[in-house]
Amino acid sequence: MGPKSQLAWISKTLHPCFYRANKGTHKPACVSSMDEELGIVKSLWIGFMHITLPRRRLKIIPKSLNSDYNGRNQDMQKLAQSLFIDEDIGAEHGEGFETFRPRGPLKVDVDYLNDRMREKGLQRIRYAMRPDEAFGLIYSWDNVLADTRTLKLDAWKQLAVEEGKPLKDDKETVKHILCMTSDQLLRKVLRWVDPNKPTDYFKARLAKIYYERLSKVKAPREGLKEWLEALSTAGVPCAVASSLDRFNLLAALQRMGLYKYFQAVVTQEDGMDSMAQRFLSAAVKLDRPPSKCIVFEDDPRGIAAAHNCSMKAVALIGSHPAYELTQADLAVSSFSELSVINLRRLFANKGAEFMDLQKQTAEKKPPKRRITTDTVS
Repeated sequence: MGPKSQLAWISKTLHPCFYRANKGTHKPACVSSMDEELGIVKSLWIGFMHITLPRRRLKIIPKSLNSDYNGRNQDMQKLAQSLFIDEDIGAEHGEGFETFRPRGPLKVDVDYLNDRMREKGLQRIRYAMRPDEAFGLIYSWDNVLADTRTLKLDAWKQLAVEEGKPLKDDKETVKHILCMTSDQLLRKVLRWVDPNKPTDYFKARLAKIYYERLSKVKAPREGLKEWLEALSTAGVPCAVASSLDRFNLLAALQRMGLYKYFQAVVTQEDGMDSMAQRFLSAAVKLDRPPSKCIVFEDDPRGIAAAHNCSMKAVALIGSHPAYELTQADLAVSSFSELSVINLRRLFANKGAEFMDLQKQTAEKKPPKRRITTDTVS
């Protein structure tokens, strides 16, 4: 069997699809992991062979969402637990990860990442010529990239209509729906008690309604696409942090036309325990130190988590009023108010901000040195 026939056999074995030989071409196999998961890869190269992969249509809703609740739907319960939960902010400037190695445990915290991931060598020269590329932008999915506030309210209203339960439309109830977990809301506020339907039933049904409505969202926030296009032109890498599962998040980004602008995603499968850990994981995936990252949030708790990770925070006014977002480094009402130069201004006072180390002059003069050796006059 010659080299050409061997490569043909390899390509047939890897994937039952059409292939053709291309002489004189040397291209390595290069497939994006995000493209591979979505099933939108058109072709790849293996040695001298060009393999064309069949296109598949995206399925927004997993198969488990199409089945009725029967008490054994573990997938739906898992999705429900990740949707409407009260996330922890994280430790105050000490959040990180811990790995166990033969030499001993290694604690990867904020200071460790800032020290190990700082630019060095030729990278410093590159960032001096193109300073915008040194930054990393991290976007929260909820109410930043998509209007999940409306999705959550509509899901609760539809659930109340289906079950024939009362649901007030006043400001206090709306605030409870947006800020409380589903368990607290069902037991303490709404008090939906049904001996035939446990709390897990309402949570699973709520998650199904939420994902059904999420599958119909196609429009991003106002000015978001233009802002991401400007960042892409400037070479600034971006990431998304969300508690959704990876499949639904990537499908939503693809449907909204934002998939190509993000180089990394942090989802439920990453197993992060707090907001701060999710932001740190996004910084590692972007290969940027946390001190050079900017988090886009709409929640004061997310802003606190970003600052605990030594990151800058840009608040989006909408879900919370402006007076509740005063801790953010910058607050805007829409993405159309932003420009790439704003990123540099956020770091203009670096070294002179609160808790930064400062050089101080010593009040006492150093003692005079006494010469103890003989000198030749």
